[in-house]
Amino acid sequence: MKLLLVGGGGREHALAWKLRQDDPSLELIAAPGNPAIAELGRCEAVSATDIEGVCALAARERVDLVVVGPEAPLELGLVDRLRDLGIPAFGPTKAAAAIETSKRFAKELMLAAGVPTALAQTFTDASAAKAEVQRLGAPVVVKASGIAAGKGVIVASTLDEAEAAVDAMLIDNAFGAAGAEVLVEEFMTGEELSIFALTDGTHVLPMIAAQDHKRIGEGDTGPNTGGMGAYAPVSIAPPSLLAETVSRVFEPTLRAMREAGCPFTGLLYAGLMLTPTGIKVVEFNCRFGDPETEAILPLLDSSLLAPMLTIARGESLASAAPLRWKPLAAVTTVVAAAGYPGAVRSGEPIDLPDEQLNVTIFHAGTKRAADGTLQTAGGRVLAVTAVAPTLAQAQQDSARAAGKVAFAGRQLRRDIGWRELRRGAGAS
Repeated sequence: MKLLLVGGGGREHALAWKLRQDDPSLELIAAPGNPAIAELGRCEAVSATDIEGVCALAARERVDLVVVGPEAPLELGLVDRLRDLGIPAFGPTKAAAAIETSKRFAKELMLAAGVPTALAQTFTDASAAKAEVQRLGAPVVVKASGIAAGKGVIVASTLDEAEAAVDAMLIDNAFGAAGAEVLVEEFMTGEELSIFALTDGTHVLPMIAAQDHKRIGEGDTGPNTGGMGAYAPVSIAPPSLLAETVSRVFEPTLRAMREAGCPFTGLLYAGLMLTPTGIKVVEFNCRFGDPETEAILPLLDSSLLAPMLTIARGESLASAAPLRWKPLAAVTTVVAAAGYPGAVRSGEPIDLPDEQLNVTIFHAGTKRAADGTLQTAGGRVLAVTAVAPTLAQAQQDSARAAGKVAFAGRQLRRDIGWRELRRGAGAS
């Protein structure tokens, strides 16, 4: 079987790693891939957002399946073009990807479908947005409506901070087109969870929950990032909560999207808040999340390739067996570049530990120099995943190995999973 994987980050490396485990004979091509994916298959210098280039590559190679990793090519309609060419593709259409690419669309759809979520209003005028900030009071949430690489959500603890966020998005154009429309949303309290579900548009195969760590600093301090680490499973997400998420979040959302004429197929990611009054959706993503994917997939004991292929071929998951999971814990520690989540330096030589440290190192932002040296090439450089019988051991192994990665200005957190360990879960 020949598979084309679109993307070149840590999520795509984790997908490539898992799919090759599912089928060791798999012929893997990646566009554009990265140095670690190149060890699992062949990388082609085609950008993930070069829609015609990706389609031409898929057609020339006569691939059996295209798996689209990042959201940008989904927003550009890559799956639509591939389907027009008769090439099976895993991922939503451009219209369905709006569940992530337009927070306004997602919020209106959730409220109309009765999916539990925070109340919010959408604005393109800064003065009107600030008036809503004043009405709601602080704390309050200001969100860029479009894709902003995980950084377009400001949880403002003061009114001044909220108004500054409105100005940054609507007046200073800090997030470009993604911030041309903003949501002012009521603040929710509770812990956040990431829950993925494979779907054919109607039926759902949920995955175990993970918890992401968005803040740059230990103890969840400092600015938001795309994610500094994740762990799975999460004790506050037992099977009963997953079942509730399927019935109250995934199924009504999928039904609403079918009724809206944009059925969603692929991987739907619900970011949940466990509030004092129950679960509420913070946001949806239209693809695998990063770095949660690097923590979840090493725990998946059953095939990922089989349901992906079923979905991409337009077939039903109605008779699919539930996913099977290893009775273990995983912790992923992200090693980020100097300056992240702001402007970062690229081209720093990377030294990886040569000793066996019981981890898998996923490449998120790396490149090879002309002389073969491995170098930094992004904000989040590596994702170091440890799997162990307990969360405490997985955290220790992951942090230890990540600490042995060396490059100038390296940043990492050593406390991934701290809430779970504070609860006393995962310690034995």
